[in-house]
Amino acid sequence: MGSGNTTLPAADSSAGPANRPPEFAIIPEPVSLLKTSGQFTLPENVIILATPEMKQVVDYLKEKIAVPTGRFVAEYTNTSAPASIRLMLNNKANPQLGTEGYQISITPTLVVIKANKTAGLFYGVQSLLQLFPKEIESKELVEDMTWKIQCVEITDYPKLAWRGLMFDVARHFFTKNEVKQYIDAMVRYKYNLLHLHLTDDEGWRIEIKGLPKLTEVGAWNVKKTGEFGSFSTPGPDEPRTYGGFFTQDDLRELIRYAKDRFVDIMPEIDVPGHSLAAVASYPDLSCTPAAVNYRVRSGEKIMDWSHGAPPIALVDNTLCPANERVYSFLDTVITQVAALFPFEYIHMGGDEAPENFWQKSDAIKALMQREGLRDMKQVQGYFEKRVQKIVESKGKKFMGWDEIMNSDIPASAGIMSWRSSQFGIEASHLKHEVVMAPQTNVYLDLMQGDVITEPKVYNSVRLPKAYEFDPVPAGADPKYIRGGQANLWTEQIYNIRQAEYMTWPRGYAIAESVWSPKEKKNWTNFIGKMEVHFKRMDIAETKYAPSIYDPIFKASRSADRQVMVELITDIDGLDIYYSFDNSFPDRFYPKYTEKLLVPKDASLMRVITYRGNKPIGRMITISVDELNKRAGKR
Repeated sequence: MGSGNTTLPAADSSAGPANRPPEFAIIPEPVSLLKTSGQFTLPENVIILATPEMKQVVDYLKEKIAVPTGRFVAEYTNTSAPASIRLMLNNKANPQLGTEGYQISITPTLVVIKANKTAGLFYGVQSLLQLFPKEIESKELVEDMTWKIQCVEITDYPKLAWRGLMFDVARHFFTKNEVKQYIDAMVRYKYNLLHLHLTDDEGWRIEIKGLPKLTEVGAWNVKKTGEFGSFSTPGPDEPRTYGGFFTQDDLRELIRYAKDRFVDIMPEIDVPGHSLAAVASYPDLSCTPAAVNYRVRSGEKIMDWSHGAPPIALVDNTLCPANERVYSFLDTVITQVAALFPFEYIHMGGDEAPENFWQKSDAIKALMQREGLRDMKQVQGYFEKRVQKIVESKGKKFMGWDEIMNSDIPASAGIMSWRSSQFGIEASHLKHEVVMAPQTNVYLDLMQGDVITEPKVYNSVRLPKAYEFDPVPAGADPKYIRGGQANLWTEQIYNIRQAEYMTWPRGYAIAESVWSPKEKKNWTNFIGKMEVHFKRMDIAETKYAPSIYDPIFKASRSADRQVMVELITDIDGLDIYYSFDNSFPDRFYPKYTEKLLVPKDASLMRVITYRGNKPIGRMITISVDELNKRAGKR
């Protein structure tokens, strides 16, 4: 049962049935892969032939091989040594490969990876590891394994230079080791940019010397559990001990760790909105006198979104564009951020800034009169242009969310297009560098299964929708599309296991969208590969969401106003079994074949999906009250 609402590439007949794994399960799909005859067997003593400048690639590969296989792995620079794996940099650059492309040639006696640059060798290693049996992902010795690889020839290079994941460490704090864990998972899929969202209403996560309250006050709130955004307002006596921050040394260590895996880290300081943690630390950054009583947000409601964007703020979570103290504060922050992070861009936010407190501010009114600003969009535009100058004065490029285009922001500002691809298309024609991150395809905090199976948020991005992501959409000027990125906001994500669950497998889909040629994308083949990678992640102990196996419940009413339920799945080849009698169905229960009439006195429906005679989905329970609600009025 297909979902019937998704346009995807036609199935590749070579992929075979959805439940038979493809012979090669490399994610993202390589540019070209040719199967050749024979198999390479990893010898007892593995010799890697490499040169000193390849050290970080060799160290990574040695550990990945030695731990699960127990093989002795040595490294030589002597070209006459009898190598098992040879890493080579091309004497004359192969223009097709660029800086991140690679070629792999596997014969029965030798694995050769060639590239123009060491980054290409690293991505070649990722593909090589994916050719090994899944047990190569083990963190401990695997006994009685034969480590064989099918002989192949691969040529591969990325479609786009910027292949990013954003990790929000502000809403909930994630430790240095947890961020490393996230990096380790993303590099398997050839992501090369980690965007760290370091500041928000719920926490300021970066040490700034000379501004100690940012981390003494701004990094801590009250621990709450439940549905973020609807928590009760913390009382004055509730302990503010939940949170944390990165010291500058922590960040240097993370930057080094990422760089060793060919990942750049882009910092984000989100201003002028999303700034309650900064305002609670230094109330004089606000336009609003009441800010002296503000506390760092713990998840209570602070915005009214019922009228759309911009929201009506219940507390003023903005920095004041009319306050010179704000610009000296930001100069201090940006000076230290620029010195810490080698990456060329600093992201300065700019999204969802409410206007209602600015509209009441005498200081803002005076600024508008002095600068000839007509409305609040121009007030924010004035702020953004000043911040851009500060960033550029530190030798960095300025980037913001697409709202910064509401004023005539100079073309040197990078645009991260999140509200829809249309803003990125427009920005590309205005000659801004653009990173595509449209919420409709790549927001990893959104639900990926039926609403009853997920922490409830305002929308869904199911796996087919993530796989549809086109980072260079029709109508854009491709010359200005730097790349694409998926964003993991963490309001409803309390720990690293849930962060992983929300990232994978949608992260596989987006990796393929930003790396692989469009014509190589194939939904049927991708699903087969995804299932192979689920098994690999089981061994690596990385969490992922099995939501693709669970049905969506669609309710309607019959002609006589009774509730009907339709079950929709995103992949073919699944059987759904159900019960209405409060028991737990298995494959000996009724099988779903068409829309069902819900029995008059039933209170629960339970379903489970099978492939053949094995359960593959989760046991899901939905109340008849919920189905009634979805079906609408009687």
